[in-house]
Amino acid sequence: MSAEGTLRALVAFEVFRTPAKVTRALADPDPEPLRDAWRGLSDEARSSLARQVDDLQSRGIDTINAGDGAFPESLVVGSRPVVPTLFCKGDLALLTADGAGMCGSRKVSPLGLKAARACGEEVSDRGLTVVSGYAKGVDTATHLAALDRGGRTVIVLAEGIDAFRVKREFKETFDPSRVLVVSQFRPDQPWAAYGAMARNHVIFGLGKALVVIEAGEKGGTLAAGRDALKRGRPVFALNFGEETPVGNRILIEAGAQPVTSRTELGVALDRLKGQPRQGTLL
Repeated sequence: MSAEGTLRALVAFEVFRTPAKVTRALADPDPEPLRDAWRGLSDEARSSLARQVDDLQSRGIDTINAGDGAFPESLVVGSRPVVPTLFCKGDLALLTADGAGMCGSRKVSPLGLKAARACGEEVSDRGLTVVSGYAKGVDTATHLAALDRGGRTVIVLAEGIDAFRVKREFKETFDPSRVLVVSQFRPDQPWAAYGAMARNHVIFGLGKALVVIEAGEKGGTLAAGRDALKRGRPVFALNFGEETPVGNRILIEAGAQPVTSRTELGVALDRLKGQPRQGTLL
């Protein structure tokens, strides 16, 4: 765990502000711009950042910055990282483990909730990591399916890692040795809709495929599916026949592979195991 790496990230967020500028600063192999930024801060600001570093370290939170050797290649387009940094708590090996991104509605239907659970189990039973967003509804169901099955899961936050708490639903099954919590945002950043949209790029970026449980005719889940298709990721959209959600139909028409049963999903996942992540993030 590098205190220097954490300090670099905090300085970049403090000085450069916007995600694109923060990313460029952290990916720059020349350390001088960030050193100059540190020197330009007031004594009070430097003391505050140093305290934040100590706090993050005391909570076991690692920082992997764009440009670091440990930064996941699946989150880099050519030489351009998709996110500036990853604040992480848990098993860092899960960043590069074979897995599947999973997303769906917060206001999921009973059928969608049942399907989310089944899909999470199917992913875990194949030794793959469930990567999802920790929201209520589909995300929660897939995370819990993985944990209940003895599998592993990556929780991708839509806010800063300071906000992370083990939710009530997870109290009985949460196992820190099988969970990795990640956030691409400043540690104290509050939840915002744009953050939820932005973190979807990490969900399907870390997975070899994206499984869409239930997408509406607009919203974050549909956008995630479209972005994943555009970037060449395999997208599996559940097909419930006449009850198939509008967003799932849109994605299937756009090129997502329809999946009508957990058996079909299992076969599709088996084809991905051991293969490199497809497509590029653009």
